[in-house]
Amino acid sequence: MRVLAIESSCDETAAAVVTDGHLIESNIVASQSELHAQYGGIVPEVAARAHLGSIIPVVRQALADAHVEWQDLDVISATRGPGLPSALVVGFGVARSLAFGLGLPFVPVDHIEGHVMANWLTQNDELDVPLLPAVALVVSGGHTELLLVEEGPIFKRLGGTRDDAAGEAFDKVARLLGLSYPGGPEISKFASNAVVRKMHFPRAWLRGTDDFSFSGLKTAVYRTVEESSNPDINEIAWAFQESVVDILSKKAIRAAEREGAQSLLLAGGVAANRRLREVVYERSTIPVHIPLPTLCTDNAAMIAAATRMEMAIAPDKLIDIDPTPYRSRVQKK
Repeated sequence: MRVLAIESSCDETAAAVVTDGHLIESNIVASQSELHAQYGGIVPEVAARAHLGSIIPVVRQALADAHVEWQDLDVISATRGPGLPSALVVGFGVARSLAFGLGLPFVPVDHIEGHVMANWLTQNDELDVPLLPAVALVVSGGHTELLLVEEGPIFKRLGGTRDDAAGEAFDKVARLLGLSYPGGPEISKFASNAVVRKMHFPRAWLRGTDDFSFSGLKTAVYRTVEESSNPDINEIAWAFQESVVDILSKKAIRAAEREGAQSLLLAGGVAANRRLREVVYERSTIPVHIPLPTLCTDNAAMIAAATRMEMAIAPDKLIDIDPTPYRSRVQKK
């Protein structure tokens, strides 16, 4: 089964062709990072206009790179949410129109589930399939979620952030330090240049829950910068990153142990952070699965992987023309 998937939930316009839910034939991403850097963050309407200009060329490039024609496709899918409404409507509308015009099934996909399903993708048909049940830590600019993934698969929410998402905290701290957008790669780069590495920022453990909070950490960084006449950006970046990584890794591993998970999955843009990957591998006592960095950030291949899953669990609901607002399929545990 060959899927053409489209993703436009935020500031990347993406299209991919994936076979059987795991083999990537093409995966094209048009990033808007430079466009939004001048604003220090994503402007929804600017993102939507950029999607309109990029969506058709990106889809055509995905087909060309996969060496397929329209008649070679079996299914078309797109991200339904969560995300920026003005951005989502572009990819969703184009994908559904293509499906209607070609007479193909159209499958709407949950963006967070897509991130998790990136762990089932491969470019060479060699796949280390994660064992279920698993605990998935989804960390990005808009999401910080802990999910229990059971056979089905069924996604159950264990906890999430009560304020800023981890990626959003990276962006805001980068701005405090005078670094460019997006903040994640910048923080990681400056943190690697730290020498002393003795600065310490607080950790909000929110004991007894699987929730996260990064607002207090962000405030601690702000005060450190304001109270210093010559703040050491490298040391601050290192201490901030260590705090975030410590919280994310320990809470995810504890949840996996408590739930009796057979594997731990990382997903989302922050999962590309080298330090987070290192620490999770070091601390976890169960197998860890993390997508390639290019599959951690928003892309359409992950949406195609989730498409295959959706078709397996709900084959009678392939064409979705319901105009009601997005509702996640992720259940509360």
